[in-house]
Amino acid sequence: MARRRQLIEMIGAESNRRRMLTVRRTLKTVDRVLATLKAQLEQIDDDIDTAVRGTPAWREAEDLLISVPGIGPRIARTLIAELPELGRLGRREIASLTGVAPFNRDSGTLRGRRTIAGGRPVVRAALYMSILVSIRHKLPLALTYHRLRAAGKPAKVAIVACMRKLVTILNAILRDRKPWANA
Repeated sequence: MARRRQLIEMIGAESNRRRMLTVRRTLKTVDRVLATLKAQLEQIDDDIDTAVRGTPAWREAEDLLISVPGIGPRIARTLIAELPELGRLGRREIASLTGVAPFNRDSGTLRGRRTIAGGRPVVRAALYMSILVSIRHKLPLALTYHRLRAAGKPAKVAIVACMRKLVTILNAILRDRKPWANA
């Protein structure tokens, strides 16, 4: 998964370089590099698919994770690879490990703002994308987002709260080995 992320970053960088170029000969070299990177990305995706589908435990975990609206194969595989503790910890521990748990900034009588800190940025990014998909396509977690926004919470605070709720749900699904069920 780490190599896949690196290839995606390199494809993005080469695509950005390509937009700035005007010399035809240089464009061809960038196009060749992009073609090579895309071929390697396809190969990595096939390797990951073979590994996940070839391992019964990973296959079961992926099927359970994909049952949740807003979670696709790539996000599920990111969670499987980057958060192997999912399903084995409590809700507070998994939220803290992911980096979506609020930590206070209190000192004496001063009550500071709550902020998220630490955790695993790759997992946090995957959860963020999942929540954005949920909001855009009006999936079940979008209701939580809209409720928090209506209560006056800033957009990012509402998104992080939804991310925390999502990781708690995913943790419970893998812990109980039961797929998503609408309430």
